[in-house]
Amino acid sequence: MPEHDLIYDQDAGIERLLEIMRRLRDPETGCPWDIEQDFDTIAPYTIEEAYEVADAIERRAWGELKGELGDLLFQSVFHAQMAQEAGYFSFQDVVRTMSDKMVTRHPHVFGDEDREKSAEQQTRDWEAIKAAERAEKAQRGALEGVAPNLPALLRAYKLQQRAARVGFDWPDAGDVVAKIAEEANELVEAKDTADQDWIEEEYGDLLFVIANLGRHLGVEPETALRKASAKFTRRFSAVEAALTELGKRPEDSDLDEMDALWNAVKAREKDKG
Repeated sequence: MPEHDLIYDQDAGIERLLEIMRRLRDPETGCPWDIEQDFDTIAPYTIEEAYEVADAIERRAWGELKGELGDLLFQSVFHAQMAQEAGYFSFQDVVRTMSDKMVTRHPHVFGDEDREKSAEQQTRDWEAIKAAERAEKAQRGALEGVAPNLPALLRAYKLQQRAARVGFDWPDAGDVVAKIAEEANELVEAKDTADQDWIEEEYGDLLFVIANLGRHLGVEPETALRKASAKFTRRFSAVEAALTELGKRPEDSDLDEMDALWNAVKAREKDKG
């Protein structure tokens, strides 16, 4: 099939998208913006698209999810095209690597192992397989391989997971709560000195331990904070709407009035819930 026909063939699947990407990056006939991009400039878009997928799922916006997943897929295609141009690997190499990994990591589905396992046992087996893969890559330290560019709370969570696997962990959540109180006191102590570097360090320690509490409670901190932010946005927007009905803006109000409106919004949500 001629290239022109492939690009406009809506039933051509992934091959159509790969050809579109190749044409966008063509040095002579492609899009100037796409041609100028590299891995570093595209990476932020990749992260953004992943969050937009998560947002659509969280909002149960299934009509939007198809488009968001497409945007995320396009990011993979974009990176693979740049990698192929540089002689690193191709999109088919990406597909092959992922397929091989999934087959290897699911011996209870694609191999001879017993499929009748608990989710907990499957998780332990999965981690053992990943540990063996890291060993083959000469990743000797327990914390090696946790991406530095992950969102900070998520990276803290994953670092703590890795440390816990080798026994470096508090026995239960109560010990973590006690550590949070200790770190909070140290933050107050730092605050009284007005030493900004010390304040930042102690604040970071407090956030790190709070992330660890989430792990002990079975709560992923990045997800929990994202939901808390969405709740805050929803409630504050309702406060602004209530002020608008009174002919006011937040700047024209005061904390007592806005706090009363906030509590009214909370009460309505609880009544509905």
